[in-house]
Amino acid sequence: MRMNNMLHFTENHRYCVYRDFGLSPVDGRMLGLIYQPMVGAFAISLYRLLAEHVPQEQVGYSEVEQQRKLFLTLGLDPSEKGRKFLIEQTSRLEAVGLLQTNRLYVPDSDDYIYEYELQAPLAPAEFFRTQHLTLLLRDKIGKFAVLSLREQLFRGEPEAWSGVGLNKENITVPFYEIFELNTHSIDYELEQAIAETSIARQPGLKLALEEDAINYADIILRFPRESRNRSFVEALRFDPEGMGVVNYVARKYDLSVQDICRLLDEDGVFDSGGGILLDALQHKANLQFRQGKRRQEEREVAYGKIVALRGEEPKAEADSVQAGGVAEEVAVQMEYYVDVPPQFQSKCDIHQYNMMLRNEPYTRLLKTFFPGSIPDNLLDIFEKIDLNYKLPGEVINVLIHYLMSLLTSGGEQRINRNFIDAIAANMLLKQINTYEQAVQYIRDQSKVKEKVKEKSGGAASGGGRARTYGSRGTKPKPEIPIVERTGQETAVSEEELAELIKMAERMQSGKHKKEV
Repeated sequence: MRMNNMLHFTENHRYCVYRDFGLSPVDGRMLGLIYQPMVGAFAISLYRLLAEHVPQEQVGYSEVEQQRKLFLTLGLDPSEKGRKFLIEQTSRLEAVGLLQTNRLYVPDSDDYIYEYELQAPLAPAEFFRTQHLTLLLRDKIGKFAVLSLREQLFRGEPEAWSGVGLNKENITVPFYEIFELNTHSIDYELEQAIAETSIARQPGLKLALEEDAINYADIILRFPRESRNRSFVEALRFDPEGMGVVNYVARKYDLSVQDICRLLDEDGVFDSGGGILLDALQHKANLQFRQGKRRQEEREVAYGKIVALRGEEPKAEADSVQAGGVAEEVAVQMEYYVDVPPQFQSKCDIHQYNMMLRNEPYTRLLKTFFPGSIPDNLLDIFEKIDLNYKLPGEVINVLIHYLMSLLTSGGEQRINRNFIDAIAANMLLKQINTYEQAVQYIRDQSKVKEKVKEKSGGAASGGGRARTYGSRGTKPKPEIPIVERTGQETAVSEEELAELIKMAERMQSGKHKKEV
């Protein structure tokens, strides 16, 4: 359970429990033998207590009550210490897949309701096929204890079958050989009644993380009251999609709450209905991002001059990034993994690198490739691809990875604007809109380049006809010997120097006579 403000989770808040399964004896044995060593006895007791809120012969929701009942039943003090302990126990259940906690906002009372949605324990066979849970159990109780528990949960085949080669044949009778349905008439009343009596679930909203997201309260406290967009910003309080757009832009361009307030105060950001125009907001945010980058560079240059004058060593400053959370992190299938570049091999593994390619904005990805500031020409190129070409963010990240891999592969390929535009135009023509398509595209391009290299290498190393230049029948120019300086050099005597001077004077006088 992610909780940033402890005042949002107290004994006075209401809660309910949702369960759509029944606990069997096998489930009870799994909870006691397998899950309890991993999360602890108190967490399993909390799970059983929540499961008993719904009658055993039914599924669905429990009654809405105050969380004071949970604190009193579990013997917890309704203080900050007790709340933190209860949050810790629910987090343990959530981590192993037994619980999912949802928070519902009630606008009428301006308060929250917590929904504890229980998940069924895994069956023994499915649990031991889940690698991370098996490894966690091994770390808690040891390898031999895990094998012993597995033997207790499984019963082997009869002894009469062991060691005998038997042919197994499926002789099960299917449904339609016994029963026949009247499919000519459709009972609309029955379908409508089933639909009306089904359990209504509130759709879950996957918002940004609390500790990283910009809240509505942070914006409205700093937003000017006299602004024309004040009513539109106030409507964001009950618009989670609009707040998601704001957090997405803030995270992408490293904007603070003050920057967001200035952007939302400008004209052309909202439409007539109060909805946020994403393209206009991104354009203005990009201008703000570039201006902030230039100012930061100027400050760094000025700071460097001051440090040089004073003779002090500059101190490393921590990167303070005001970023909102992305709506949802999308996992990458291992068949679409790309290799980690050499400069990242000491910083992250292949899983982290591919998750960064899939989920991070291109502005943050470029920062990881450059130790200092990002060159302006690269920012201009990818800004055009993002805002004008409308390529998805994950496709732009794969394009950046492809370009950086070309530079680090030892080739002499130069990355310029025309080259990048050509690749982006090719992606647009082939309608590459997903991460998987982009990865497949760069793999195909790599294969094509390897084939071209093999052909060119074979033609160069093959028995090709040697070319001869020059006219037919002519002899080549003779080699002119080069006079080499020897190390044995004798010094000129005074008599020889005098004779050389006289010779030079006679030559000079003869030259003057000819001119006259």
